[in-house]
Amino acid sequence: MALIHLYKELQPADPFDIRLPHALSTQERQLVTLFYQPLIGAEPISLYLTLWAEAEEMPKQQMTHYYLMNVLGLPIGKVFEARIALEAIGLLRTWKKEDADQRSFLYELTRPLDADSFMKDPLLSMFLFSKIGEQAYRKLRQRFIPSARDAEFKDVSRAFIDVFKPVSTKIPDELQVNANRKDTQQKVYPFYFDQFDFDLLQAGLSEQLVPASLLTFEVRESIAKLAFLYRLTALDMQKVVILALDDDLGISLERLRKAAADFYKLTVSKEPPKLVRVSEPSSLEESGQKTKDQELQQYLETTPPVQVLRDINNGKEPLQTSVQLAESLIVQHGMPVGVVNALLEYVMLTTDMKLPKKYVETIADHWVRKNIQTAKEAMELARQEHDKYTTWKNKPQTPRKSNQSARGRSGNQREEKVPEWFYKRNEQQEENTSSTIDFEQERQKILEMLGKSDK
Repeated sequence: MALIHLYKELQPADPFDIRLPHALSTQERQLVTLFYQPLIGAEPISLYLTLWAEAEEMPKQQMTHYYLMNVLGLPIGKVFEARIALEAIGLLRTWKKEDADQRSFLYELTRPLDADSFMKDPLLSMFLFSKIGEQAYRKLRQRFIPSARDAEFKDVSRAFIDVFKPVSTKIPDELQVNANRKDTQQKVYPFYFDQFDFDLLQAGLSEQLVPASLLTFEVRESIAKLAFLYRLTALDMQKVVILALDDDLGISLERLRKAAADFYKLTVSKEPPKLVRVSEPSSLEESGQKTKDQELQQYLETTPPVQVLRDINNGKEPLQTSVQLAESLIVQHGMPVGVVNALLEYVMLTTDMKLPKKYVETIADHWVRKNIQTAKEAMELARQEHDKYTTWKNKPQTPRKSNQSARGRSGNQREEKVPEWFYKRNEQQEENTSSTIDFEQERQKILEMLGKSDK
């Protein structure tokens, strides 16, 4: 997801509610930490645990994503990436509601798979094995899977039909579950096995050898997952299915997994396959090496405002009033984080490291009416209207004075796409915050602080 278009998906001011349909246990927390965290990383798990903790609070209170940014210490882009990772692995379901002037979200936490189901899933087990290695994988199995000695016992539990018998009670139609609904099959995590070509698979299998009745829902799903994992075609999976047949011409999921692994080792590689996350490069990275201006744009888009305030002020903690001002621009006025960061940076570097609230809100109002959505747009507009903004700063009671001359001077600045600080990046100049050159020099200092040097 390109960061520059993130505002179309999620913004800090967007509110959300949390639904926890069932209580989660201590063991499930262990499963989330030890089984899922190696697959998707610490940030998604931190988001899951945070939502879990908030969902247990009674009564529940609607929050904005700005709260999650502060709790997790992450920019909105990272919060969004953490959310979609939880969705993909099956720990979170997300609903969105859009009104005329606002969108809101509902997050429902789902249970993690139990250890046995996780280890039996071909994708998840292989993914975990490739992440933590054989020794750690064996330790997890020993810890969470019942020991082999339990196999000495025979299951003598009675089935439902052994204990109960049907009665003639008529259940109202509206209370009955439609057995034909597709969503009655609870998927353990989102996996679209229908993309596999089962028609081609069955076309090459003899009905006498492999009856269609053997290809149950569970078997079909396992076939699709194994084909995805080992990158095998439907023709390859025909051979795998035949190899998986037992003496009674039946198919077990365990034999199917072993047959696919053996076929892969014989025909592709002896090294087990690995799963990696699919990442879409941001628009700032698609053209190769970024310019210095693009590096600053990406920093402003992906950094929390409190960290920007801290970096501009040489690592010193910002005043609470400055943090509250940034928060109000995001939450109350709905400005994107990158735009707010660009505004904070511009005002501080042109007012001797101050943040006059009235001046900030005047420029913010202008940017909102201009529908500025990205740090790049904000930086370009700040350069174009610099003289106008200087007039507003010096004479806030008559902000439109000298407007014509401001437009005349800003017309020349619009042609300068790369600012002066880009060419004088390594030059040391004396600090003088009253000039435009010093404004660009301060940009240079910030980038050097972040390690974005030409050296």
